[in-house]
Amino acid sequence: MNNKKIIEVDTKTFVRFWLVILALGLIGLFVWKALTGLIIVGIAIFLAIAIQPLAARISRLTKKDNSSVSSALAYGLIVVILGIILAVVVPVVIDQSVQFVRQLPTTFEHTLGGWDGINNFGQTIGIDNLQQEILTGVKNFSNSFVNNFGNLLVAGVGTIASVATNVILVLVLTLLFALEGPSLLKQFWAIFENKHDNTAIRAWQRLTSRIAGVISTYVSKQVTIAILDGCVVTIAVLLLSLTCGFSSGLALPMGLLALVFYLIPMFGPIISCVLITLLLLFSSPVAAIIFVIFYIIYAQIENNLIAPKIQGDALNLPTALILTAIVIGMYMFGLVGAIIAIPIAGCIKVILEEIPRLRAANAIN
Repeated sequence: MNNKKIIEVDTKTFVRFWLVILALGLIGLFVWKALTGLIIVGIAIFLAIAIQPLAARISRLTKKDNSSVSSALAYGLIVVILGIILAVVVPVVIDQSVQFVRQLPTTFEHTLGGWDGINNFGQTIGIDNLQQEILTGVKNFSNSFVNNFGNLLVAGVGTIASVATNVILVLVLTLLFALEGPSLLKQFWAIFENKHDNTAIRAWQRLTSRIAGVISTYVSKQVTIAILDGCVVTIAVLLLSLTCGFSSGLALPMGLLALVFYLIPMFGPIISCVLITLLLLFSSPVAAIIFVIFYIIYAQIENNLIAPKIQGDALNLPTALILTAIVIGMYMFGLVGAIIAIPIAGCIKVILEEIPRLRAANAIN
């Protein structure tokens, strides 16, 4: 018995099917080719939304209703602060790193140079004077690093220029979106007001408003805790400098370093703790050990008492979902992806919550 069936497809349906496939392919190709540009635009929109709480606060303080002026002032204030942080932190990190490498041979001689156990171990593996061999290697590395440090910077000029170009594009677009974003959004919604029922328009406006609220709320609270973390680290390093005898000029750069890295969710404080400990280790090993112990204790207090008090249940996301979002964001877009992963997860949660309302609004129409 022959069970074969013949399915007839008219020419119009066949053409539509392949046109859809072609359109999807072209969209995918466009996204692939313009991925860097799309990421830059997305980051700029994210930052433009993130500075709105500061702009609103400036507007209340200055008692001016001009949102463009407030956004411009907020943007300028943030750019100046970031510039100051870079100007203070980067030279200190470079100077401490070079100084540490330069002093490696002396450090080795003062710590392990007089330990005969090194030579005893060397003799068991066929090296008569292992201590001298290690010292010679450390001296060669130190001299090579210090002498070639300038060449390393020159070799990285191309990468630095590329990063600087992207940063400038992000800054310019952020300013434009902060200034013109509200008017562009009003014009966008005005296009649909005469074509659709206002119920659907209000549902979509509610969704976009909630998404913007998630981003601005998360960023403002995260920055608040980061500032607190930076102040605590600054005071801790300052007190350690007074008791352990190293330069107190490290206190402010270390605090700013902690502030910046705290903006990276979950992993940021760990990274800043490791970096600050290493930088303190260059100046005073005792101070580094004390700082690690102090910061571990403070991190527990901050994570369990201070941060929940400030952040509250702003996003109400489970820890497992937060960690998953950070890992995915980090592997997709690197450091930037890790920073924006949590608010994006919060936005997805808002979209899922608003889907029934959007469906109801469309059903009414």
